[in-house]
Amino acid sequence: MAESVYKVIELVGTSTESWEKAAAAAVQHASRSLRDLRVAEVSDLDMQLRDGVVQSYRAKVKVSFKYEAGD
Repeated sequence: MAESVYKVIELVGTSTESWEKAAAAAVQHASRSLRDLRVAEVSDLDMQLRDGVVQSYRAKVKVSFKYEAGD
């Protein structure tokens, strides 16, 4: 069995509707430029407020993908 190496990056997705949509936005954006995404882990949730009203939901997401180093 060949060994594999995976890289993990941290992203913050935002949504005016929900944390779930914020997390999905981060993954969707990452999938545009990264190949072979494997796991997404939500590590933190928060909200941006203005005058005590929720403006947006934010999800901090750790995304892993297969790492392919150049020779």
